[in-house]
Amino acid sequence: MLPTHPGAALFTGWAPEVIQLLAAAVCAAGALRVTGRERLAWLLLAAAIVVWTAGDLYWLHVLDADESVPVPSVADFGYLLFPVLAFAGLVGLLHTRERNVPRTLIVDAVIVALSAATVSAAFVVQPVAETAAGGSLEVATNLAYPIGDAALLAIVLGAFAVRGWRMDLTWLLLGAGAVAFFIADSCYLVQSANGTYEAPTLYDTGWSASTVLFALAAWVPAERRGRERVAGMRNIVVPLVLAFAAIVVTLMQPPEADHSATIALGAACVAAVMLRLIMTFRENLAMIHASRREALTDALTGLGNRRALANDLRARLDRGSASQPSLLVMFDLDGFKAYNDAFGHPAGDALLTRLGTRLTAGVENIGTAYRMGGDEFCALLDAPQGDAGSVVERAAQALTEQGDGFVIGSSFGVVRLPAEAADPEVALRLVDQRMYEAKHSGRASAGRQSMEVLVRAVNERNARLGGQMARVAELSELVARRLGLEKVDVAAIRDAAALHDIGKVAIPDAILEKRTPLDADEAAFVREHPLIGERILGGAAALQGAAALVRSSHERFDGLGYPDALRGEAIPLGSRIIAVCDAFQAMIDENRYRPAVAPAVALAELRECAGSQFDPQVVAAFCTAWGTDVSDGRADAAPLSTSSLTGRRSRGARSRSR
Repeated sequence: MLPTHPGAALFTGWAPEVIQLLAAAVCAAGALRVTGRERLAWLLLAAAIVVWTAGDLYWLHVLDADESVPVPSVADFGYLLFPVLAFAGLVGLLHTRERNVPRTLIVDAVIVALSAATVSAAFVVQPVAETAAGGSLEVATNLAYPIGDAALLAIVLGAFAVRGWRMDLTWLLLGAGAVAFFIADSCYLVQSANGTYEAPTLYDTGWSASTVLFALAAWVPAERRGRERVAGMRNIVVPLVLAFAAIVVTLMQPPEADHSATIALGAACVAAVMLRLIMTFRENLAMIHASRREALTDALTGLGNRRALANDLRARLDRGSASQPSLLVMFDLDGFKAYNDAFGHPAGDALLTRLGTRLTAGVENIGTAYRMGGDEFCALLDAPQGDAGSVVERAAQALTEQGDGFVIGSSFGVVRLPAEAADPEVALRLVDQRMYEAKHSGRASAGRQSMEVLVRAVNERNARLGGQMARVAELSELVARRLGLEKVDVAAIRDAAALHDIGKVAIPDAILEKRTPLDADEAAFVREHPLIGERILGGAAALQGAAALVRSSHERFDGLGYPDALRGEAIPLGSRIIAVCDAFQAMIDENRYRPAVAPAVALAELRECAGSQFDPQVVAAFCTAWGTDVSDGRADAAPLSTSSLTGRRSRGARSRSR
């Protein structure tokens, strides 16, 4: 054991031991504030302070006066247990507070730990080793001191590296305590080895200071969990600077002495730096590949996106020929919007994912599936030698699903490559055009057939009701055009208006034709007819858009309508148009339970109710369209005669139909 005990600090007598024991008590009390492994970590630090103090007391009051001190002694066990227990406590605390540490940060910790070990081996271990004498046990005991100090410093620096060099008060105090202990013990060991140590010295206070800093750290609240590690230059710069310092220290060693330990540690540090650079390079490559995959992948379905299709299409056309034809097929889902509105966007996303999976399976071994966005899918297929229709039909069949209240199908367009298009942009434009032509023609065909069937059924059931709805449809089309809506929207509104009161076919004639006011039950029954109409139209996939407009056709702009009490622009525009046209037609129509009014009176009534019952913009458009038609005998973009708009210009009452 090296002479001159470390208890001879700035203080004399019992003062250092009292400070250290109080620090141990404070550290142990702080451990009781936490639970689990963190409590064990702080208790290990408290135990480290206790065994150090016990060794110090034994040396100071038992061995200090002896001329021959045994090595190792009881004091040595206390001193040497301090770095062991403190190391275990710091490792436990780091493991408790830092989870899912990236491998690169672990390598950074190894780099800084090896750097600290290299410096310690050069400036502390080497001088101690050169002067160590005696038997192997005595030499090992003397060398255990600087090695333990280096390990304690290495774990603290490694902890900072693992935490991405994020500084919080707990680890700053622990780091300061470890550095203070390392400086005090290293200076004592080197000076003792050189025979220059004379107590007391200023750095002797480092032992007691380190225990106080450990105790204070135990009472600092833990940093809030889940804080994101922010990548920055310091994550790589600090380890590289420390590694460079270790290399410089290694190269500065004089050649005449044996510095194998320093050289080995320096070489290990360089190897760790090389490993870190390799890992960084691989991470960058992985990020580049991931970025490329994300750029070419639809996030919802996992299929290739539009960019992926363009790349594959270009590659296929570049190498393709007439002997290796391909098919480019674009699909647009039918009925998806109504499904999304009825079941919600999460259910719609799940449906798209299922259909994408089915499409991938449907074109397996013959091509690749893509999602273009929204409810559009695409497939790039190998064209068979025979009929390609079966291949396309199989792909289209994969994009179908039906259940309670919904039917999902698809319209598609097909382009043969390279026969019909040899350029990717031309091919995409052509297939998109064909798909929309097919979709619109399919909608028109299916919708028109369904419309004709339902209109005929209404006319058979109640010819007066059928005639009224037909006139409301003409008015609604006129107003929709006046508002500048697209042709497809105008057609959809006309279809909904032509069947807006179809739910009345389920209401007995005794209620519909009743001359006296309806009682509460009868009124409630009548108010159900928009919902009945929605259910009737919803049974046809091509009329699901019209079904939504019919449901809201009796809402009021002020929110007092039915069945959902929608207000303002929450009511679909088509429904607001139908509401105005239906009210006007009801006022000017003659029937058996109320008289009709002149159109001028009905227009005045609409203006009076604009902003409360009706949308003011729709009322203004209606009045403008009506005035144009009456004065000029024509309507903007939709010529209609006065008789076709009004039915009969006879007397009537101002009231809306039931």
